[in-house]
Amino acid sequence: MTPDATAEHHASLAVTYGTPLYVYDLDRVRRAADDLTGTLPSPSTLLYSLKANPHPDLVRELLARGARPEISSSGELAAAIEAGGSPSEFFYTGPGKTAEEIALAIDAGVRTFSVESPRDLHRVAAVARTRAVVVDALLRVNGSEAAGGAGMRMTGEASQFGTDVEVLRARREELHGPEVEGVRLAGFHFYPLTNASDEDVLVAELLGSVALAAALEDEIGVEVRVLDLGGGFGCPFARPGERPAYPGLRAKLEAGLDERFPGWRDGAPQVYFESGRHLVGDAGTLLTAVSDVKTSRDTRFAVLDSGIHHLGGLSGIGRLLPLSAVPTLVTGPDVDDGATAQPTKLVGPLCTPADTLGRGAPDLPPLESGDILAVPNVGAYGATASLLGFLSRPGAAEVVVRGGTVVSASRLTLVRASVEPRQTASDDIGAGPEAVVPEAALVDTVSGPAIGDVTVGRPWDDRFVPVLVEVLPRLAEQSALEPGSSLRSVGLDSLAMVDLLVRLEEEYGVSIPDDALDRDAFDTPGSLWQVLEGARRSG
Repeated sequence: MTPDATAEHHASLAVTYGTPLYVYDLDRVRRAADDLTGTLPSPSTLLYSLKANPHPDLVRELLARGARPEISSSGELAAAIEAGGSPSEFFYTGPGKTAEEIALAIDAGVRTFSVESPRDLHRVAAVARTRAVVVDALLRVNGSEAAGGAGMRMTGEASQFGTDVEVLRARREELHGPEVEGVRLAGFHFYPLTNASDEDVLVAELLGSVALAAALEDEIGVEVRVLDLGGGFGCPFARPGERPAYPGLRAKLEAGLDERFPGWRDGAPQVYFESGRHLVGDAGTLLTAVSDVKTSRDTRFAVLDSGIHHLGGLSGIGRLLPLSAVPTLVTGPDVDDGATAQPTKLVGPLCTPADTLGRGAPDLPPLESGDILAVPNVGAYGATASLLGFLSRPGAAEVVVRGGTVVSASRLTLVRASVEPRQTASDDIGAGPEAVVPEAALVDTVSGPAIGDVTVGRPWDDRFVPVLVEVLPRLAEQSALEPGSSLRSVGLDSLAMVDLLVRLEEEYGVSIPDDALDRDAFDTPGSLWQVLEGARRSG
């Protein structure tokens, strides 16, 4: 689309679905995947890091382009499975894997792990033995040198990621001892830096990893069947800009691999690369509406309906939103039409001075309440990297499009669930929380026969309980719903109260007066039904 057509499309989506609204463009995801695949040595395997954005539609698109999922949690495992991925092709990483998570992954079919320390290696091996399987493990290496200073450094210094190369050398015998039975050491995993825009620095890091892997193969006796060189491929964040290109990367890396691993072109070793932000970053745009505009001591503020609970809450990625957000105008005055741009501080609706979308003040036309702004390049580290639970505000809606057609529309929500006492590790090494189940399974749980069972012999009609269960899914777990049952014990909070009230008024076509809505009204199904019945009679 042209810029004008894109703005028109965004304005239409904002009207249809409201704001704040993430828009993800699958055509851009496809182009990014094809561009990066064309940049990498051939043959090689591209892994998609779900931490960037686990939305199933984006994962599904990347799977279709040949990428494999790189996951770091049971939730990402579930998201990748929901998107149609085969767990046998997943790569499970992360420095804090628990025995429960490892067991869950193995039971699902995952057979390749990155191990970040000797203890992590032993833990994966121990769980594999209890499952009577052998899994592949790549040793994640924290090298001793760094080639440059572009992007965020993740190796070459003290780090929670990987095992220091000198430790691997000193503990060679332990890597082949009885404690690792259940694991087949398959090679090495590197990830020296992230979000690099300088090709020379990125290539130097990757070639350094190739050389170190070749040296370690002999020094610690690990045959390199798989070599994961990580990534570091960049993308702008929350401001206009294009994905960086790396036109010389393929030829330089192929030459380095030919020198150190002559059989790599025939799959000995298989070469992996990882990417998150480069694949989905420029596919996402956050649409946000101006709620208010005011001037305080010569500073102009635009208060938006989106803030750090939707974008920019995660500072650990090195791209904290307040450093750089520069939105574009979707609807409102156009500078080209004669409007004068003014420095404007963009702030969100949360009750904290930290809720700012820019420490600076970008030059924007004179905004008014109702104008729509678009924050570009936020397909990575957006919705799921934000303070979603802060102040109990709803998450932004997420719409996925392809060629201007809406593929899906959804919204992330937080649900408080009960927790049962866990078994001790001696009872079962895999005991613990269940996996996050795909959304479809949650829908099945809510809509099953329990809904009909809980309504028998109660004062309400058959429309009442389904509305309750839709807002409070844990009600579906109860075999019988009594008039005096506690709604707060199944997750009713202030946000759910508003949602429940709106849904009941829509279902029954009534307006419940404010003076009937004290906190006691929401204590139990019986008290809420009485309030609803009163509104129906008076109406």
